[in-house]
Order: sequence, then C-alpha cells, then structure tokens
Amino acid sequence: MTNIAIVGLQWGDEGKGKIVDCLSDKFDAVVRFQGGHNAGHTIKVGDITYKLSLLPSGIIRNKFSVIGSGVVVDPIALFKEIEKIEEQGLKVSNEQLAISDNACLILSIHRELDQLLESKKGDNKIGTTGRGIGPAYEDRAGRRALRICDLIDDKILNERLENLLFYHNLLRKSLGAEIVTVEQIISEISPIKERLLSYSKPSFEIYRKLSSCKNIMFEGAQGVLLDVTYGTFPFVTSSNTMPGQVALGSCLGVSDLNNTIGILKSYTTRVGSGPFPTELNDEIGQFLRIEGKEIGTVTGRDRRCGWFDAVLVRQAIKIASVREIALTKLDVLDKLAKIKICVAYKIDGVTYDYLPQANHLWSKIEPVYEEIEGWQQSTIGAKSIEDLPIKARNYIARIEELCDVKSVIISTGPKREETIILKDLTNGRK
Repeated sequence: MTNIAIVGLQWGDEGKGKIVDCLSDKFDAVVRFQGGHNAGHTIKVGDITYKLSLLPSGIIRNKFSVIGSGVVVDPIALFKEIEKIEEQGLKVSNEQLAISDNACLILSIHRELDQLLESKKGDNKIGTTGRGIGPAYEDRAGRRALRICDLIDDKILNERLENLLFYHNLLRKSLGAEIVTVEQIISEISPIKERLLSYSKPSFEIYRKLSSCKNIMFEGAQGVLLDVTYGTFPFVTSSNTMPGQVALGSCLGVSDLNNTIGILKSYTTRVGSGPFPTELNDEIGQFLRIEGKEIGTVTGRDRRCGWFDAVLVRQAIKIASVREIALTKLDVLDKLAKIKICVAYKIDGVTYDYLPQANHLWSKIEPVYEEIEGWQQSTIGAKSIEDLPIKARNYIARIEELCDVKSVIISTGPKREETIILKDLTNGRK
C-alpha cells in the first residue's frame, strides 16, 4: 500500500482540493479525517468549478470517499453540498460515499452557540465561521455529543438529547437565548435521519474496505498553523490538523500512513483574526488579493495577504514531519519585479527562527526579509520544470533550501491540467 496524507502547511487555503483532485486518479480511496464544513476546497475541471466543504475531493473522480470518525458532520450542510454537485452532473451514491457511524453531528444548537459566543467577544473575536464546528467538538470532548449511530434507536436518541440539552440550555440561559426541547431537535433530525443513515457505515466496516485498497489518500482540512495544539492559539480551528490525526480520525491506524505531502502557497494568506508577521497592508497586498482571487470559499471574506514566511513554514514542516511539498499559485507572482521571503524574526533585538507561542510577543515581531528577483513572465500552464523561467526556478529552490524540503508538485494555475508533477507518488519514481 502507498497511503499519503495531504495537509496544508500554512493557515489553510493552500490549494489542497486541487492537489487531491490532480492525484486522486492514482488512488483507490480519499478520506477526510478531521474538521467540518468550515473547510473549503475548490476544484476547477474544464469550465466547471466545484466547491466542496465536507465531501472528500476524490468524489469528483468517482473514488471511494470517506468522511471519517474525526469529522464533525452537519447533515443539512452535507445534503446541500451533495445536491449542488449533483446539479453539476455528478452522482453521489451510498456505495461511493461512506460516513463513519461514530462521527459526531452538528445541530442548530451548535451553530447558534457558535455565533452567540463569537458575538460576545467584541474585538477579541477568533474569526470562526459560525458554523458550529467548535461547539460540536466541545461536546465530543465532553462526552455528550450526538453520533450518527445514536439515531438508530429512539430510546438512545432521547437519552443522548436530554444529556446534550441539559448542558446547552444552561449556556443558552446565561446568554439570553431561549431554551431548546428534545422534541425540537428530533423534528430537526427526522426529515434527514434515514438519508443520513443510508450513507453511514460502521467504522470497522470502513476499515475493512479501506484495508483492501492499494492506495489511499487522506485529505486534511485547514492547515497546520490552525492546529488546535500547535497552531497560533487561540486563533486556531477546533480540531487537530496534523498528519497524526489520520490515526484517530480516518478509521485506519497509525501504521497505515506512509508519507505526507505538505501544500504551500507561494505567498502567505490568512482568513480571520490572529498573528500574521508578513501581512502586507499596501498595494502589494492588494495585488496578491486580486491576482490570487483571495476570497474564502466558505466564508466569502477577503483573505489577508503577505510575503512567503519561511520561518512559519519551516516550523510547520518540522512538527508535521513533512519532506515533500506541493507549491501552489506560483503564477500569482508572475508580474512582480521583486519578491520577498521572510527568513527570520526580530523581537526586542533577539533573532528567532520560529514563532513563539507566547502571545504577548506577536505584536513585537519584525520580519527579516530576503529579496529575490521576480521573473516577470507567465508561468500559467507550464507543463515541466524546464518550462518555468530560471528566476521562478530560483525562487522555488530558495524555498526548498530555507524549508529543507523538496517540491514534488508545482501548480501553475487553477485548472487540473495546470500542474507539474515531478514524482510518481504511488511508487516513488521521479
């Protein structure tokens, strides 16, 4: 077996959906192992653009697709997503898509709590999408979450909901919101229960089916810098985005992951609040936003843009044990005469080669930049590394050197075919 995890190495939005789509024809299955519908993966095939949030990107190529036990599932959002891509000509059958029966559900109470809590934070907002992901993960950690398999038995369902609402109604009262009854949640669930159960499979049955696959791809959501443990806490997502989460959220075990490909954007972007040492609030930042079409797939918010931060990326690469990368959106930099890379930080006169976790230091960061000559030629649609301008190759080589990795994929545009594959990832051949 050759099983590969695809994870983002920045704050998400690195182009994971496109890379998974490009590679998935060589894989038998694609598995989502964490996150929820706060992820946004955009895939352009010909003239059609697919926007996925919960569905694994392999669904576009008709691959066996799994929403694993580490994902929190909003069934209403899921079915809207399925209906949308079916309108675009794809069929999503319960033979093609399997959802682990111990995945936890996002309900209306989670969405409402998420939005209520965020609204109370004023200037200290995290920048959550307000879709209930955080509260759903809190309920899972608190052992009160409703799982898909709990829908099968009415007695168990009522017991679970009573326990869940005991906690939520205490919170809702303190926030000035109306209490919710078991009957209200059941009326919310009932119209979609049987349809959801038709996609649901016991996690061990999913394990057995995946074990018979020759090659499996594990598709991460968000990015390593948003990991709830290692990211820019508290401005992070609510799940672990690291490759190690594959062993907990995919229905497979720790020995079933053979390699990890880290996805990097050729510059840096971020949605929402939190530190961003290389952020550009000038005409270059605006250029990157417009040229890169930097608008969040899920949130619709403009992304913050800045120069490539080798300090952050190197840190993410080390803690995620990544040795190979896919570099995306190289073409966005085509028109720039000068390009900068952050190679270190200065804080109170001290040089740092990593981002400290102590939040009070973030506002003091002064990026140390290295300037590189731009290539000012189009790279869009280049088919080989030799097709790229020498200065573009120099930029890639410098990123590899600073981050101690090798590029195995270069993306030169949004379309599936606008991709340079430097290595056969299923057997290791160059």
